[in-house]
Amino acid sequence: QVQIVAPGGGLVQPGGSLRLSCAASGFTLDSYAIGWFRQVPGKEREGVSCISSNTNTTYYADSVEGRFTGSRDNGKDTAYLQMNSLKPEDTAVYYCALGVYGCTVVGPRVEDYGMNYWSKGTLVTVPS
Repeated sequence: QVQIVAPGGGLVQPGGSLRLSCAASGFTLDSYAIGWFRQVPGKEREGVSCISSNTNTTYYADSVEGRFTGSRDNGKDTAYLQMNSLKPEDTAVYYCALGVYGCTVVGPRVEDYGMNYWSKGTLVTVPS
C-alpha cells in the first residue's frame, strides 16, 4: 500500500511552501522510480517530477522547475516533494506513484503510464 501524507494541511498562501511525503509501506523504495503527479478536475493529469531508481536523476515539469524538489530517503522508504514559491496554478490533487521500470519522460513531459502503484491523492490549494 502506497500512502501519501501531507503534514500541515493542504492550504498554502501564494509564495508559501509545503512538503508532501510519500510513505511506501510494503515496498522497498530504492527499487522504484518515484513520480509525483497532479490533476485539476476536468483536466489531464500532469507529471510534476520523477526520480529514477538507479541514478537518482530527477526530472521536472517546466511549470515547477526551480520551485519544486523531489527527493527520496530509501532508509525510511519515504519520498518527498518540497514545493516552494507556490502559485494559484499549483492548486491540484497531488499523487505519488512508484514505477518498476523507471521514469517515463517524453520530451518535456513526465508521463504517468510507466507507473505501477499509486497513492491516494491529496489536495493542495493555493488561493488567488
